[in-house]
Amino acid sequence: MEYVSSGIEKLTGYPAAAFLARPGISFAAIIHPDDRNAVERGVAMAVQQGRSFQLTYRIRCANGELKWVYEQGSSPPQAAGKILEGILFDYTQLRNANMLVHEQASYLQQARDAIIAMDLNSRIIYWNNGAERLYGWSASEARGRKFSELLCENMPAYQAAYETTLANGEWSGELCHLRRDGVCIETDTRWTLLAADRESGALQKILVIGTDISERKHNEAKIYRLAFFDALTDLPNRASLLDHLRRALLGSARTRKCGALMFCDLDNFKYLNDSQGHAAGDLLLQAVARRFEHCVREADMVARLGGDEFVILIQPVEDTREGAAAQAETVAAKVVAAMAAPFQLAEMMYSVSVSVGVTTMCGTVDTVESTLRQADAAMYQAKACGRNTYRFHDPAVQAAWSARAELEAAMRRALRENEFVLHYQPQLDRSSRVIGAEALLRWRLPDGRLLYPAEFIHAAEESGLIIDIGRWVLRTACAELARWQRWPDMAGLTLSVNVSASQFIEPDFVPMLQGVFEETGVQPSSLKLELTESLVVSDFTQTARTMGMLKQRGISFSLDDFGTGYSSLAYLRKLPLDQLKIDQSFMRDVLTDQNDASIVRSIIALGDSLGLQVIAEGVETPGQRQFLSDAGCFIYQGFLYQHALSAENFTQYARMVH
Repeated sequence: MEYVSSGIEKLTGYPAAAFLARPGISFAAIIHPDDRNAVERGVAMAVQQGRSFQLTYRIRCANGELKWVYEQGSSPPQAAGKILEGILFDYTQLRNANMLVHEQASYLQQARDAIIAMDLNSRIIYWNNGAERLYGWSASEARGRKFSELLCENMPAYQAAYETTLANGEWSGELCHLRRDGVCIETDTRWTLLAADRESGALQKILVIGTDISERKHNEAKIYRLAFFDALTDLPNRASLLDHLRRALLGSARTRKCGALMFCDLDNFKYLNDSQGHAAGDLLLQAVARRFEHCVREADMVARLGGDEFVILIQPVEDTREGAAAQAETVAAKVVAAMAAPFQLAEMMYSVSVSVGVTTMCGTVDTVESTLRQADAAMYQAKACGRNTYRFHDPAVQAAWSARAELEAAMRRALRENEFVLHYQPQLDRSSRVIGAEALLRWRLPDGRLLYPAEFIHAAEESGLIIDIGRWVLRTACAELARWQRWPDMAGLTLSVNVSASQFIEPDFVPMLQGVFEETGVQPSSLKLELTESLVVSDFTQTARTMGMLKQRGISFSLDDFGTGYSSLAYLRKLPLDQLKIDQSFMRDVLTDQNDASIVRSIIALGDSLGLQVIAEGVETPGQRQFLSDAGCFIYQGFLYQHALSAENFTQYARMVH
């Protein structure tokens, strides 16, 4: 070296003399070995091309420390490349600062979130890789464009966020942003106002960090629909109805406005499910839901409670209950009328009617529970009035509903606590010998009082408890009949058991009965099932099929209460019946009423012509028995012979007169 300034010592730790001495230290010797070749090539190429050079590289200082240096130099024209002139300075701090800036910028680029900076005119000045991935525009495409025009679908929402950021320094919330392909995505967004920097001359900016929450929002929507909407009909479900009803009553309490609630129950829906299958039932429920929706105003609500039960909530907007009732009556009439047209279910046309119960409501006096209870009670009143109609709740109906609810609860208790008992009324032939009995249900209350079926069987039918009660009756009766069959003197007796229509059309009725036979060990040939005319007429095909299967197992059948309803002779001819039963209502005045006498003679003659046995119930006097005998009926049941007896007393009686 020819010249080295004294500053070299501060840079390298070596004094200038160390580089000028002969021999001395070569500056090239302190260049980091990994950088040495690059420095030599850079200098040589610059000299060869006659230009200056700028290089950054590492040196090893006298104390062993590594420093980055910046060198700028050239070869004077007159030196012909043999002399180099230049300056060196410590570049370490500046390079570390640059590296830190690059590293931090790299963090922003690698972030999964979209990070965007815009000026106060909404122009984008920074756009990271996360924003490119999320929105589809590259940084070069996005920079210079307005954030509001590029991404924002909802300008009022953008404006509100912008103004809040300027006023408070920040804003956070959810915004819908448009992707490059036009798809709207949900983002969880945070805006921060960055202050101006006088030293660097940087102006105020808004930093926007956005996270894609579309999948989360989609999952939340799915969970919400599962929780609050019925999967089959897409209507609000019970939970949603209860929430809306509670809110409606709270609003009504504040505004003192009145609304209404309507319970809508399809008539005889179970028949469709049982005869055509659940798929047809589901199609009907979906179609009914759509018709109901067309019957209400946009503000009102149609919900599916479950099964074939729907509820309509008429929002509280009327000043009086009378006004709410008038509005509800309009809707109820539309609902009933909407069911008039048959439904197209796949390839089948099906007609259905609806029973509607209506109650008005006001939040100052009504509760969720009382409103639901009253609408339900009104619906049952509509059922009782012949179905296919609507009825408004009144206190008398409420009292009846409460009594029915108490009776239903008591029947459930009776099943659990074995309060039901069977009594057996003897059936006798012309010689007054016991040839069998009819099992009659009784309910012995905890206080010892005995209830007859007329006092509770209708409620059992309506509540569906008749299925469980009927199963208990069959099991108990078959167990008693099996005991008779073990005694030689009673083995030939038959036992008649009444079976309700709803029980007989149950899909598992035949397997259930077979299970009872196996459980009790009874011989089915001595069992006689008594069916009603209404069952035969309402579902002849299914009834005939079930009777045929049971007939193969040896069971016989009696048509109960014959003559009290509508009977088709064609049905009688095609069903595997064994017996007709003359109803006691005809026997009561058979000796004094010519119409009743004619009906009884006709039934006996019909049974004889069809080869069916005929039995008369309600025989109470010798004159009635003589009339029957003269007309050709020789099997009797009634108070003339004996009331219904307990199992033990019937056994004693049968053995005495058998």
